[in-house]
Amino acid sequence: MASTQRRLTLTLGAYVFAVGLVLHTGDHLRRGTDVITDHVLVGGYIVAAVSVVTIGLILADHRLASITAAVGGFAVAVGVSAAHLLPTWSAFSDSLPDQGLDAFTWFAVLVEIGGALLVGALGLRELIRSPVGEAA
Repeated sequence: MASTQRRLTLTLGAYVFAVGLVLHTGDHLRRGTDVITDHVLVGGYIVAAVSVVTIGLILADHRLASITAAVGGFAVAVGVSAAHLLPTWSAFSDSLPDQGLDAFTWFAVLVEIGGALLVGALGLRELIRSPVGEAA
């Protein structure tokens, strides 16, 4: 990454994303995994794996941190939004609006989505600002 300030900003974004991931995962454990479909559970495992890799590469200041942040951050934001913010649409749904869940559940999901969007945007910014041929 080109500048210490931009690296610090991406790192702070990774911490926000990590807090959201922990809150959302904790909320699923609090609610119980028996209230979601197997599809949502497997999707959650995939989201967690992508999130942990993305956060880890950012915190390690790995040369692939920016591209992983852009792709992983936006992918997680879209996936979690589709599963939780839309009305029930498939076995991949755990629709918050349809279930009338409490404020903590909404907070946890929105922090994770916000953190993922932040990391995606910051990763994309890094990719755009990086000179051609420089490691992202």
